[in-house]
Amino acid sequence: MPNTKALPLLGPEAGEPCCPPLTERPFTAEEAVAAARMFKALSDPVRLRLFTAIASHDGGEACVCDISDVGVSQPTVSHHLKKLKDAGLLTSERRGTWVYYRVEPSVLVAMGRLLTIAPAAA
Repeated sequence: MPNTKALPLLGPEAGEPCCPPLTERPFTAEEAVAAARMFKALSDPVRLRLFTAIASHDGGEACVCDISDVGVSQPTVSHHLKKLKDAGLLTSERRGTWVYYRVEPSVLVAMGRLLTIAPAAA
């Protein structure tokens, strides 16, 4: 069964980003916490490699057996994957003895919207 933990980069409605574009206005305290959680999770090079390996894998999903060759031990890979899940950037599903990780497309959309230039006010 997939992990259905709420994604902090998304608001109450699916696909709605937690935060406005960085250039739109200063963040509220809640928005800053949500954005910082994502940036902190991605600030580690091993986590960033794992995240991009999963996001770029066929179907946006990868078995842990397909992505564990990042130059650290398997327990360390598991630790980093847990950090990415805790930040709401990944979901996972156990299938037999393997765990499959997925980057939900809505998370990538929310990240992209956060990093875009806000449209000019009319």
